[in-house]
Amino acid sequence: MTLNNRRAFLKNSVLGTAGLVFTSKVRAQISTPRDAEGPFYPITPQKDKDADLTKVAGKLGTAKGTIINIFGQVFDTNSNPIEDATIDLWQANSFGKYHHPHDTSDAPIDENFQSWAIIQSGKNGAFRFKTVMPGAYPYQAKAEDQRTPHIHMKIGKHGYEPVLTQMYFPDQEQNKTDGLYQRKTKTQQAMMTAQYTEKPNEFLYNIFLEKI
Repeated sequence: MTLNNRRAFLKNSVLGTAGLVFTSKVRAQISTPRDAEGPFYPITPQKDKDADLTKVAGKLGTAKGTIINIFGQVFDTNSNPIEDATIDLWQANSFGKYHHPHDTSDAPIDENFQSWAIIQSGKNGAFRFKTVMPGAYPYQAKAEDQRTPHIHMKIGKHGYEPVLTQMYFPDQEQNKTDGLYQRKTKTQQAMMTAQYTEKPNEFLYNIFLEKI
């Protein structure tokens, strides 16, 4: 991606999401189900936390793996959009490795993968970010017991109950055996699983917060 293309994507992620085509009607919901934070919330200082995780500022390379785009809206539980909600997100790279000193797995670190972003919802509660499909990784060093691909999120805004959750992906084989995913009800799983769109490698994921 050229510098001009990267700037265009970041501009569109902040300003252009209002023009995206969302579902015509979003029904009232309970808040997005909560999930475990996990052991690898980022602790290494990082200046670049923008909406494009496939590039790191100051580096020329692009993250390895399948590049995906994720967009959606933040709503309250009465389906009203919430602007200026903060979305703090982090994930494993395409090899299933977190850029974290406590992740001691043998999977490689991808120095061109940003791994962490803090973004805000814009007009109509819209948000968008670009990343790579996270890899599955062994749970508690058990190669046969893998965590399914997921993205961690903390979402909040003053006046609303914050939500710490994990976003999952449809049709992942590890969804069938992932302990955290399988503990959820079918309704909770549906709310926590991104949806395919008509475009390849693009997913829709809406977030719901409850007013305090």
